[in-house]
Amino acid sequence: MGQALSDNNEPVSHRNSRTNLKRLLDEIIEYPERRDAIEKTIETIFGQEKAILVLDMSGFSRTTQRYGIVQFLLMIHQMQLIAEPCVIAHRGLLVKAEADNLFCLFDTVPEAVSAAQDAIAHLSAANIMLPEDKDIYVSIGIGYGRILNVDDHDLYSNEVNLTCKLGEDVADRGQILLTSGARARLGDTDLALREELISISGLTLPYYRILNS
Repeated sequence: MGQALSDNNEPVSHRNSRTNLKRLLDEIIEYPERRDAIEKTIETIFGQEKAILVLDMSGFSRTTQRYGIVQFLLMIHQMQLIAEPCVIAHRGLLVKAEADNLFCLFDTVPEAVSAAQDAIAHLSAANIMLPEDKDIYVSIGIGYGRILNVDDHDLYSNEVNLTCKLGEDVADRGQILLTSGARARLGDTDLALREELISISGLTLPYYRILNS
């Protein structure tokens, strides 16, 4: 009997699906002596070199306290309608929209930066038509490195974690921050950048703030 095939004739055991990842993790538990080989299989199936963009929307507490959760959900929806075309226009993939965050993948850092700049510019233009207390603001982190991509939905790596930290916790509204991995892949650029430092779990790590975004 041959291997089970997916719709595109790819062996199911070769797909970066959640089901396949669970199967491989189960194998590590059942056969710990095979851990190294199974980890290499996981890296082969799920590993990718990608630019990661994490967008976070600000103002949750302020908006919900004044207008209620439905208004904030409406603002999330408006943000997604504006930001997603910017991602697609720069050849990015919107991996998932989770609460008021967007998680996106790009092949290159310049594409991710351009998408981030476009999203902020389009949101700023939309804010002109909105009441000031209903303006939509976002902060964005961009990283680059080796990740595990599960079914184009869940992303795992230290670089993903750092990118989330920059986009969600460190960046102010309207700001774009780059990890050192992303800065290394940006190449020669006309962007004005400022190196800054962040402490995470006892480690002091550099990141870069785009000043003219």
